Amino acid sequence: MNLNATIFAQIIVFGILVWFTMKYVWPPIAKALDERADKIAEGLAAAERGKSDFEQAEKKVAELLADGRSQVAELVANAEKRASQIVEDAKSHAAVEAARITAQAKADVEQEVNRAREGLREQVAVLAVKGAEAILRSEVNAAKHADLLSNLKQEL
Repeated sequence: MNLNATIFAQIIVFGILVWFTMKYVWPPIAKALDERADKIAEGLAAAERGKSDFEQAEKKVAELLADGRSQVAELVANAEKRASQIVEDAKSHAAVEAARITAQAKADVEQEVNRAREGLREQVAVLAVKGAEAILRSEVNAAKHADLLSNLKQEL
C-alpha cells in the first residue's frame, strides 16, 4: 500500500463527506438553528412587548386608582355636604315646628286665661248679687238687673 494513495483516497472520501454534509446534512441543521434563533428572537421580542404592556398596564392601573380615589373623595365630600344640608334643613324645620307649637301653646293659654276670666267674672257677679242680697236682706231679681250685671261683668 502506498501512503500517498491512502492519503489521496482519504482526502477524496473526506471531500465527499464534506460535500454530502454540506449538501444534505448542514441545510436542515442550519434551518433548524435559524428557526430556533427566530423563535428565541420572537420570544425575546414578545417578552419585551409583554414587559412594556405590563408597564403600561401598571400606569393605567395607577391612573384608574388615582381617579377612583378622587371620585371617592368627591363622593365623600358630597355626602358630607348633603348630610350637613340635611342637618340644617332638620334644624330649620325643627325651629319652625317649635315656633308653631309655641304659638299654638300661647293661643291655648290665652284661651284658657280668657275662659278663666269669664268664669271668674260670672262668679264675682254671682257673689256680688249674693252680697247685695245679704246687705239689703231682700231678694234681688236677676232679670230686672241684667243690664246692671252685664255692666258689672264688663267692668270686672
